[in-house]
Amino acid sequence: MNTLPDTLLPGADETALTLASGMPEVVDHVAVARLYGEPLFSMPQDLYIPPDALEVFLEAFEGPLDLLLYLIRKQNFNILDIPMAGVTRQYLVYVEEIRSRNLELAAEYLLMAAMLIEIKSRMLLPPKKTAEGEEVQDPRAELVRRLLEYEQIKLASTRLNAVPQYGRDFLKAQVYIEQSLQPRFPDVHVVDLQEAWADILKRAKLVQHHKISREELSVREHMSIVLRKLQGQQFVEFEKLFDADKGTPVLVVTFIALLELAKETLIEITQAEAFAPIYVRLAYSPA
Repeated sequence: MNTLPDTLLPGADETALTLASGMPEVVDHVAVARLYGEPLFSMPQDLYIPPDALEVFLEAFEGPLDLLLYLIRKQNFNILDIPMAGVTRQYLVYVEEIRSRNLELAAEYLLMAAMLIEIKSRMLLPPKKTAEGEEVQDPRAELVRRLLEYEQIKLASTRLNAVPQYGRDFLKAQVYIEQSLQPRFPDVHVVDLQEAWADILKRAKLVQHHKISREELSVREHMSIVLRKLQGQQFVEFEKLFDADKGTPVLVVTFIALLELAKETLIEITQAEAFAPIYVRLAYSPA
């Protein structure tokens, strides 16, 4: 089985790499390997290595930029002067490896591979003529800008992830001790007292007391008063029988007394015509 270069296998199992890459058979100067804690001094003839034993987990890279940045930093290349031939060659080896395993995942990596090949092709062509005083634009400039921005964001996310976060790395300790709690009352200002006092006065005005005194009024007594006023008079105007100065209760009782006298036919109430004054007179002549 063909294996990838060492730069493309970060974190691969050391034992599996040893068996697959033809390194010296002696490990720790004692045995070639250990099986369940027991040393093996020679390679088993019937040893079966699964086809996917050295499978690369592509999820270790977040995308094409992440892989490209890894290749550049792994070999200490100057990111401002990327050797496109070497980086493109290693990148294509990686892409060719993943095409046979995950075509859907390889699609975005193929797009970056096409960009690398285009940049390399433009570098082989003679530069375009520009106006005097203008510098010839490097075909790698856009790629370098994207790599630098991605690296800044990646480093910032790494530093942010290293910061202890509430709820993930630590929890806030809370201890409730009822005996140690002292009641704290809110501060009261002079303005608050003035507003409270004004509200009390406002509500006090809505509650008013009215004392009603009971006055004993007799209808029979006022009937006698009306009869005395009518004695010796031929006719008396209806309004003159009422004394407005004594209040409404007396007026009401006087009116009831007139009705009772008219009911008992002791008085007569007459009117010459419509809207004419009303007169009252005795219905009998006193002896």
